[in-house]
Amino acid sequence: MTSEMAFECLFISSDPKLFGTISSILREFSISTEICLRTAKAFDMLRNSNSDLVVIDWEGEDSGELLRRIWQDKSSKKPTMVAISSGDSRIPGAHIVINKPVSHESALKALKSAYRRMVIDHRKSVRHALMMPIRTRTLSGREIIAIVTDLGDGGVGLCSREELTVGDEIPIHLRLPGAPREVLVHVRVVWTRAFGRAGCEFLRIPPVDLMILHDWLKSRSAVKKPRIAV
Repeated sequence: MTSEMAFECLFISSDPKLFGTISSILREFSISTEICLRTAKAFDMLRNSNSDLVVIDWEGEDSGELLRRIWQDKSSKKPTMVAISSGDSRIPGAHIVINKPVSHESALKALKSAYRRMVIDHRKSVRHALMMPIRTRTLSGREIIAIVTDLGDGGVGLCSREELTVGDEIPIHLRLPGAPREVLVHVRVVWTRAFGRAGCEFLRIPPVDLMILHDWLKSRSAVKKPRIAV
């Protein structure tokens, strides 16, 4: 991810008029768009892309199968799903439904909701590499020498020669690049892997340190600014 990351959309439809309406709005959100004319090819295209958004012109059974395959696939991230449908019923697997006939106003309202969802998902999932050495102790007094490999909205990744156990609680002092001062976070180990890798969730962060951490994360997970208000 870069500081000016642009969201990507896979648009699935063979209707040029519909594409014209949707793509013009997506450009206003600074979202790049790739078009897929056939639902049958969409899954393979999606697996080979970094799409954050899927807009699908609903075609019944084939479209339903595509959504099922997307949600069942454990090897890729889950995009925000927008379905454009001529029916009034709920579409399982779609976060947002735009009813036909599609107007600029109805599509804009729906895509604003999709955009806000994408921003939230991006900030939750993005991980920032740190590779920062630390020396600390668990609450039981055991010394830990480790490297903080990455940092995200919910916790940190560690790599250590010392054995880490699920449930260990560890205070960590982080000197984040560009932050005004060091921050203190208390974390708990939630998983361990081979070669000393571990994932930790945040437990407690002093209020001022939390503000600094949030500002730091926000500054590094910014997306390309839309041309319109969201």
